Amino acid sequence: VEEGAVAAVFGLGAIGLAAIQGLVQAKASRIIAVDLNEDKFELAKKMGATDFVNPSKFDKPIQEVIVEMTDGGVDYSFECIGNVEVMRSALECCHKGWGESTIIGVAGSGKEIHTRPFQLVTGRVWRGSAFGGVKGRTQLPGMVKDYMDGK
Repeated sequence: VEEGAVAAVFGLGAIGLAAIQGLVQAKASRIIAVDLNEDKFELAKKMGATDFVNPSKFDKPIQEVIVEMTDGGVDYSFECIGNVEVMRSALECCHKGWGESTIIGVAGSGKEIHTRPFQLVTGRVWRGSAFGGVKGRTQLPGMVKDYMDGK
């Protein structure tokens, strides 16, 4: 994630909050926090989220809401729940041409993701992530040091 990017984080549990931390460190300009439980918004705000959306408050799919909020979609989205329907929403809220969605949440056994191929051939990228893509031997010590130094 580059400085100035716009991102959405789906799910504000520990993983979602960690994603927000990473986006703050990357200097994202806008971080949209998405969760059904509005009680989680306060902590997400303290962590650095800038916008807050409860999908149950809208009469249309959340991806449409986010595309409208951002005038075309986010640069990056992170699905931190493990819900295949939310995975689709996270992809479809990304900007056509360059938006990238990362699946972090683990779906139940046997679950499948469904979307129209058009969502990908328009330039969006859908990827998965294990351990945030961190290389334990080379990157983790620096992350621990940053934490210990209060960064």
